[in-house]
Amino acid sequence: MNYKKEKGLNDLERQKRVLAVHDISGVGKCSLTVALPIISAAGAECSVLPTAVLSTHTGGFTGFTFKDLTDDIMPIVRHWKSLHLKFDAIYTGYLGSFEQIDLMKTLFSDLKSPGTVIAVDPVMGDNGRLYANFDMSYPPAMRELCAAADLIMPNFTEATLMLGEPYHPAPYTKDYVDGLLSRLADAVPSAKSIVLTGVAFDELQLGAAAYDVASRKADYILGENVPGSYHGTGDVFGSALVGALAAGKTVSEAVRIAVDFTSVSIEWTAKAGTDIRYGVNFETNLGKYIAAIGNAD
Repeated sequence: MNYKKEKGLNDLERQKRVLAVHDISGVGKCSLTVALPIISAAGAECSVLPTAVLSTHTGGFTGFTFKDLTDDIMPIVRHWKSLHLKFDAIYTGYLGSFEQIDLMKTLFSDLKSPGTVIAVDPVMGDNGRLYANFDMSYPPAMRELCAAADLIMPNFTEATLMLGEPYHPAPYTKDYVDGLLSRLADAVPSAKSIVLTGVAFDELQLGAAAYDVASRKADYILGENVPGSYHGTGDVFGSALVGALAAGKTVSEAVRIAVDFTSVSIEWTAKAGTDIRYGVNFETNLGKYIAAIGNAD
């Protein structure tokens, strides 16, 4: 799956427009504060729909403020629909409630045009556990949303939760990952591509699997595994992936670019010894990301 440039139009005449639907944290690089600059760096117009506003993200911070924007979502969608806006891609991330999941289904229906790619990152857990504000009724609802997507980007926790299977930590075998991807494809048959993150066959490399549902084949795309846990890396990866797709890359090409960009951003952060609560230093490496998009043909 990739974006096809319209005949007779060059990049300057036809800029891609991507809608990113995420929460926004004033401090702590994740969600919209990551998606907006990265997708913009890919050359696409990044429209945003905030689902909530927080003073900081919730990982490692206490006393943060939180403003739910659920009631604002549909008025915004109705206004955009009245403007006859066209989106080349709609990219959703963290959704804090069942109501927001249902609203995304309506948003897809109202704003999707022929050729619009729906990309869903089913953010709900990591390291084998659901995030604290969700219960086990949430994964089936997220699976329904993924069933409306062209591309989904789960980690192993999210994939096994949507399948109702036990979680197994890395390292993995290719047979296990292939089987997991096949079962996930059966569970969300509308998806054309699945990008499974957190793939590791040993302790040295970490990356993702780009799975083509039609051919039932996976490309394994790995980079250096930097030890440690860093906030916001899933959003960095997903935004870099969506941006590269908007620039015309295939899914496998886009995953290669996203893996490399995320890896180098983590490396810079680890070397600097930055407080991991504030996210990774992706900004310094945006030039490399832009160059990779231009040179990955």
